[in-house]
Amino acid sequence: MASPIPPLARPVLRSTAQLPLRPAVASSPRPDTVAGRIPIADARPTTPGGRYAASAFAGEAVRFQVTAFREGHDLIGVHVRLFAPDGTETLHRLSPLHNGLDHWTVTIAPLQQGTWRYRFEAFADEYATWQHAAELKIAAGVDAALMREMGAALLSRAHTETDRSSADRVALQQAADALRDRSVDDAQALVVVRDPLLAAAFAERPLMALVTLDTEHTLLVERERAGVGAWYEFFPRSEGALRHPDGTVTSGTFRTAANRLPAVAAMGFDVVYLPPIHPIGQRNRKGPNNTLTAGPNDPGSPWAIGAATGGHDAVHPDLGTLADFRSFVAAAGDNDLEVALDLALQASPDHPWVASHPEWFTTLPDGTIAYAENPPKKYQDIYPVNFDNDPDGIRAEVLRIVRHWIAQGVRIFRVDNPHTKPLQFWEWLIATVNATDPDVVFLAEAFTRPAPLQALAMAGFQQSYSYFTWRNTKAELAEFLGWISEDTADFMRPNLFVNTPDILTEYLQYGGRPAYKVRAAIAATAGASYGVYAGYELFENVARPGSEENIDNEKYEYKFRDWAGAEAAGDSLAPYLTELNRFRREHPSLRQLRGLTIHHSEDDAILVYSKHLPAALTADGAADTVIVVANVDPHSARQTMIHLDTAAFGVHPGDPFEVTDLITGAEWTWIDHNFVRLDAFHEPVHVLHVKAHR
Repeated sequence: MASPIPPLARPVLRSTAQLPLRPAVASSPRPDTVAGRIPIADARPTTPGGRYAASAFAGEAVRFQVTAFREGHDLIGVHVRLFAPDGTETLHRLSPLHNGLDHWTVTIAPLQQGTWRYRFEAFADEYATWQHAAELKIAAGVDAALMREMGAALLSRAHTETDRSSADRVALQQAADALRDRSVDDAQALVVVRDPLLAAAFAERPLMALVTLDTEHTLLVERERAGVGAWYEFFPRSEGALRHPDGTVTSGTFRTAANRLPAVAAMGFDVVYLPPIHPIGQRNRKGPNNTLTAGPNDPGSPWAIGAATGGHDAVHPDLGTLADFRSFVAAAGDNDLEVALDLALQASPDHPWVASHPEWFTTLPDGTIAYAENPPKKYQDIYPVNFDNDPDGIRAEVLRIVRHWIAQGVRIFRVDNPHTKPLQFWEWLIATVNATDPDVVFLAEAFTRPAPLQALAMAGFQQSYSYFTWRNTKAELAEFLGWISEDTADFMRPNLFVNTPDILTEYLQYGGRPAYKVRAAIAATAGASYGVYAGYELFENVARPGSEENIDNEKYEYKFRDWAGAEAAGDSLAPYLTELNRFRREHPSLRQLRGLTIHHSEDDAILVYSKHLPAALTADGAADTVIVVANVDPHSARQTMIHLDTAAFGVHPGDPFEVTDLITGAEWTWIDHNFVRLDAFHEPVHVLHVKAHR
């Protein structure tokens, strides 16, 4: 009895509950109250305080949720009306969560980039109210005749609605006639009351009263790469670098670094991220392992930006020219890779800014310029920018620099330590850039407290580093994954980097190869975006004593790695990373931030979660579910029972279903309670695709 929804030539969204479009006709509000006739509150997606728009990426499964209720026992319904950037209007029915909190929800995947508008609409559902009462009363023999006549009146009223199909209108009148027919006994009348086709018709086109409209909200939908991607970081100066017999080194260049791109692409990565590529200062240049004295052949830290040869708009002469950089970007594109460039707003003592704009820095009482510190770390080779002495001048210069690199083909910027700069500066910069270049993505390297981390996301950063690096136990990871997929998912998109040049956690230092597998598998499957710093695949796990950094850190020297030799010897994680990235391409649920459910295990080191994307939200119309079971103790074999909330991925509790381990190819028939054994020294993680259920 459902009226078909006209197909769109170019769909603007996918939805689990789209309805035929009908205009909203609201009941008259009362000017002396804030609440509508049917109270509506707590609209999602939203941001804390509601000052900023919620955000999503194209194709993201976004949960639209609201709290709505009315007095007494009469039932209500809730719709959400969406307006796409191109003006397309759609209507969707929400379902009650039945959690005792009057929450209503529907999941929709916007496909069109730009600013969407949406509004919730609540109403008294007259048919559902009657159906609920009639089923109870007629079955009990209480007011049966009255209930039958009330139902017949509703059905006859619906029959007169001209926007229903002819077939539906005939069926509605037949149902009304049956309820009024005295030859039809109450048992037969209950068949009409319980008719699923009638229920479906009224769910699609309800009889509404007391229609109440919520205020309008906005949702910024950005391109897919703003929320989805596998990142690979490497230093171009190390790729193709040559060490000579006398100990001197010839730096790698953009041209030699381009030779690494096919291997990065073959591993399935989407983004290659380069640390700063600019000239490096000589004064206070750091030597190996952050020592204060650099030798004549030490290249210095790329984050100490600026020398006589230029600043943030120049490339290091050892790497080549701007033309060489553009060729590198083009080569990346030929390998289906995007280039992310580091944006570090700081300067070496030799930066041209120091002479031309000393007011952009902080001068101490002794006349020296303050260098950067992150106690206990000291960066004597870096001057932080003071944004308060000449804010307009700094804004103009940074905007010029960003647009300069956009002109060279860069569309992604990884921003160094944005939490040490004013929030209002970032809000202005990102809005200004995205106004003309909406495809440009900014990633915040914001290893900081929750308040500034989340504020940066709301102010415009499309992605952010997060606390994932330091969340290693089952309890820590379960809490963290719930937080990113639920609590902050309306406005913050984390990029789960497993390591960085600055971060080599104790878990990786002492966990051996199993730890590297575990962290990569969780990052690649739990996050829509994740990242790897070069050397991870070679299990580089030796730290500088007393620190969380690799010894002989690449920030201060060249690294010489034999990628092919390590893989040939079986000493590379590259094949494993390649498989993880293949799983991400083949399983759309793994490219979602939401849709993650934590499940229970009886072992305190066995983490279990699932990612699920309903069929209505996938491009091919097939539901996708992946279950991950990880032994997060890299030093042992663990066996335990796990208990799945199978309803979270559409399987009735107790029903069997088939799973395939994407890593090993093993197949099992599972139910909601299963025994698992994971040996950290063999395969510490199951990545299971739910094939079917009986």
